[in-house]
Amino acid sequence: MPGKYFDDLSVGLKIQHELGRTITEMDNVLFSSMTMNTQPLHLNEDFASKTEFKQRIVNGILTLGLLVGITVGDLTAGTIVANLGYEHIVHPHPMFHGDTLYVETEISSVRESQSRPECGIVMMKHVGRNQDGVTCIEVTRTALFLKRPKKTETAPPSD
Repeated sequence: MPGKYFDDLSVGLKIQHELGRTITEMDNVLFSSMTMNTQPLHLNEDFASKTEFKQRIVNGILTLGLLVGITVGDLTAGTIVANLGYEHIVHPHPMFHGDTLYVETEISSVRESQSRPECGIVMMKHVGRNQDGVTCIEVTRTALFLKRPKKTETAPPSD
C-alpha cells in the first residue's frame, strides 16, 4: 500500500500513526554501539544512576530514526523521492528502556517543485510521545514527494 502523494497532502492535515514501537535495552545498546556513541548516559547504568534521570536514557538519534520510520507506512512508502532536511529537532523529555513511541504528523506547508514538475515539496512536523502521552521528540522535516501519476488513455487497437 503506497504512502500519500503530494496531491493528497494539505496544510493542517494531521495523521495519527497507529503503529507504536517499544524501545528495548537491546535496541539502545546495539544502536549506540553500532554508531560508536560511547555516551555513558546510554551505556553505563552505574553512571546513569547518578544523574538526574537515575537510569540510562535512549539515544536521541535512535528515537529520531524510529519516529521517522513509524511514519513510512502511512505517509511516504513509495511516494517520496528524498528527504530534503530535518530542522528544529528537540527532545523535551527522555525516552527510557521499555517506553513506547507513538507519532503524530501535521503538514505545515506544501508547494510545487520548480525544478521537478512531477513532484512537490512538503514540510511536516512530527511529534513523538511516550505511552503516557508525554512529548519526547519533535522534528520538522521537509521531503520531496511524487505527485499522483496521471492516468494515460489507451488508444483503441487499430486494424
